[in-house]
Amino acid sequence: MDYAPFAPVGLPAREYLLVMFTAAVTTFLLTGLIRLLAIRVGAVAYPRVRDVHVKPMPRMGGVAMYGGVLAATFLAANLPALSRGFAYSKDSLAVVIAGGLIVLVGALDDRFELDSLTKLAGQVTAAGILVLSGVQWFVFWVPWGGTDGHVGQLLVLGSNQGQLLTVLLVVAMINAMNFVDGLDGLASGIGLISAAATFAFCLSVLDRQNGDVNAYPPALIAAAIAGACLGFLPHNFQPAKIFMGDSGSMLIGLMLATASTSASGRIIYTGSGPGDTIALLSPLLVVAAVLFVPLLDLIMAVVRRTKAGKSPFHADKMHLHHRLLEIGHSQRRAVLLMYLWAAVIAFGAVSLTLFNTWVVGWVVGLVVLLAAIISLIPRMRTRAERES
Repeated sequence: MDYAPFAPVGLPAREYLLVMFTAAVTTFLLTGLIRLLAIRVGAVAYPRVRDVHVKPMPRMGGVAMYGGVLAATFLAANLPALSRGFAYSKDSLAVVIAGGLIVLVGALDDRFELDSLTKLAGQVTAAGILVLSGVQWFVFWVPWGGTDGHVGQLLVLGSNQGQLLTVLLVVAMINAMNFVDGLDGLASGIGLISAAATFAFCLSVLDRQNGDVNAYPPALIAAAIAGACLGFLPHNFQPAKIFMGDSGSMLIGLMLATASTSASGRIIYTGSGPGDTIALLSPLLVVAAVLFVPLLDLIMAVVRRTKAGKSPFHADKMHLHHRLLEIGHSQRRAVLLMYLWAAVIAFGAVSLTLFNTWVVGWVVGLVVLLAAIISLIPRMRTRAERES
């Protein structure tokens, strides 16, 4: 068999941008139709005590986003430069199938309000589809046990260990994105930022592999969900015309987890000396950064609710975005602040893998300080007014 067509040909950045654009346009055009469908079938979010919106709002926007992902994947499969990536890896097709299942579960929840165990079963099943298709972690870097001057060591995960870690990561990211979806445009914007950062990281992995087609899938997955979030955001930013619902937030979490996991399996670990530490940590670093804001919200919610003797899934009005509103930020400003925090952390982590560590550290530190000051301005202003 002639393997020449599958040889490295450089970085197909323009093709990936075309895929992202296709996902964005398709999602944007489909969202209006899905809005009408959601109203007709009764997939409408009515205001509750813990909600911020004050009027009934159609949801199920994740169906339109999935349409964008399908269009992007179909285009990639028919582009000469990207179609070769489907030859050796099932990752792209696996995420389409798993994404279809998670969107179906989410759409049913958007309409019928499924119980948490049913949704969890759907999430685990979707993660299982990914694992059965070969999407899983194979190696894991730890900072101990190094020899011959090396920093840390790589643990080669057994099949069961890698599969369990993958399922846990997928379920955690799905629920983290679901928890953060509480203000107009919040989940879609954070999803866009996280996917763009993951896409940049995946491109850097592909570049280090000299354009090896085996490293194509994670960049494609990240580009597709970034485009879908971008296309949905104009319909969802405050004042929103439609919510993405669980069908959208769970799809974002699933695809981000898949892109990160897929990228981790494409990294060639050539050493573990001090100079290679960031490179070794890069997949975990990016996962942690992408997850940081939604996962922090998730952890705080679980601790808060279990401490109060309630179920971790018991809804309340104490998420991070609720706290920003409480101290005096408007809805738009709270959302933009969450965007800022997500962008600083996600792109800061990716920059650590690409540029000088000290320079990136100083820049990120300054931006974090600025973000903290902006976040606390309403509280400081209120305190000043009381003292005067």
